[in-house]
This record gives sequence, C-alpha cells and structure tokens, in this order.
Amino acid sequence: MKTHTLETAGADLVYDVRGPLPTSDGRPPLLMIGQPMDASGFATLTSRFPERTIVTYDPRGLGRSVRKDGRTDHAPRTQADDVHAVIEALGAGPVEMFASSGGAVTALAVVEKYPSDVTTLVAHEPPLITLTPDGPAAVRARAGVRGAYEKRGWGAGMAAFVAMTSWAGEFTDAYFAQPAADPAAFGMPTEDDGSRDDPLLSDRSWAVSGYRPDADAITAAPTRVVIAVGEESEDLLTARTSAAAAELLGQKVVVFPSHHGGFCGGEFGQPGKPDEFALRLRQVLDGAA
Repeated sequence: MKTHTLETAGADLVYDVRGPLPTSDGRPPLLMIGQPMDASGFATLTSRFPERTIVTYDPRGLGRSVRKDGRTDHAPRTQADDVHAVIEALGAGPVEMFASSGGAVTALAVVEKYPSDVTTLVAHEPPLITLTPDGPAAVRARAGVRGAYEKRGWGAGMAAFVAMTSWAGEFTDAYFAQPAADPAAFGMPTEDDGSRDDPLLSDRSWAVSGYRPDADAITAAPTRVVIAVGEESEDLLTARTSAAAAELLGQKVVVFPSHHGGFCGGEFGQPGKPDEFALRLRQVLDGAA
C-alpha cells in the first residue's frame, strides 16, 4: 500500500493505493469511500480483493485529511469535488466505486457532477432521510439525536442515534413518546465528555442526510448505478432510505448480506459478513445485479 497526500485549496486529502497503477488486470481501479467513516473502515473489505487495485481515502476533516477552508460542515457536493480530484490524481481514467452510508451520498453527487468519473457505482445504504415517505418525522428524529448530544454528550447522543437507527418502520408518535435512550443500556459512557463536534451526532453532517440527488442527472450519466441494501436492515431507516433512493432513480434495491456495516470484520464491535459481502460485491461489479 502506498499513501499519498493531494493538496487542494480546501484540504489536504490523504488516500491509499493498494496495487499497481495502471492496473494489472485491465480493469479500472476500485475506489471505496465512506462518511463519516474514513479509509480505515475498509481494511477488512479490501483484503477480500487481492487481485484488484483498490483506492481508499479520508474525506476532508476526517481521519488524516486536514481541512484548510475553515469550515466544519460536511457537504456532498464539496466532497464530490474532492473525490473527483483524487480520481484525476490517480491518472488511470474512470473508476469503479463502492460507497457506503454518507459516502454513498457523496458518490451520487460525483455521478451528478462528474458523470465520466465512474463506470459502475454500488451505493450501499445512502442515508437520504428526506426521501422517505415520513421525511419530516425522520428529520425530527435526527434533531432529537443532536438534542441529546448537545444536552448530555457523546454517550447520550450515540444512544439516541442507535435508538433512531434501530427503529423499524416509519417514525410514529410511539417513537417520539419513548423515554430518552439510556447510554448505559448500550454499554456507552453516561458521563458527558464535553465534545460537541462529532460528525455523526452534531448537525455537521445534516447536509449529507438532507441531500436530494438530481435523479435526471444521475440517470442521464453513463455510470451504471446500483443502490444496495443489507438483508438484515429490513425496514430500518437506512433500508427505507435506500429503497427511496432506488425508487427515485427508477430501479429496485439490490440486496447484500448482513447489515449497514456488513463489509466490516469485528474491528468496530458489530461484525458483518465480509466474505459473503465481498462475493456479492464482486458479482455486482461484474454485472450480476
């Protein structure tokens, strides 16, 4: 693996390249992106593709990529510019892309803005909450997570986030009538750590979850776009947002093994099924979707 730093006007973007460029197999490089997860989250999945040249990167302001623009928010179109800059720096032509969570939102913005950058995009569980039928209620639930974080710190905020993302179906009055989630019940700290800048729990990533893709631009692009959902997500929030995104693009979701982090090993405490996930990803990239 070789690590590079790309200096742009707004950030120094750090990315890793595993394998040769130009690629040895004649296929495009496979770029994997997440948000707010950085490149470290793809360590398990990349190991399942030893034959491919794989590129991972840290979005600006996350991991090793240092912002210089004075901002703290995470905006999909800004991150799309960053991904485009990385693709250009690779000098290997268009890429194939696997993008997860907020990274899938960024990836859709890339296809909108730079349609010749990506040949195939597998967008796994983009959290586009305003696309769901209960969008206003989902926005209210998101605000509740931020409120818990602002009031009582990381443990309370994360407990509220888990409660929100574990709720099955639309956000009804029953959801909002629940008592505040107890961080101790999830094995999380109950004391306030003083932080208020977490990209997942604050409002810094609201531009990601509130993004509305340009369906006309995406469907007009030459990119083959696949919206993927984990089989264990069922009717949880990110499964519902995935279905809504697929419907927006006039397609159906493609089912992958496991859950929202199904490509991970046990490094983040909720292991997925990385072997099965990688096999499915390989099949989809090869056109079996």
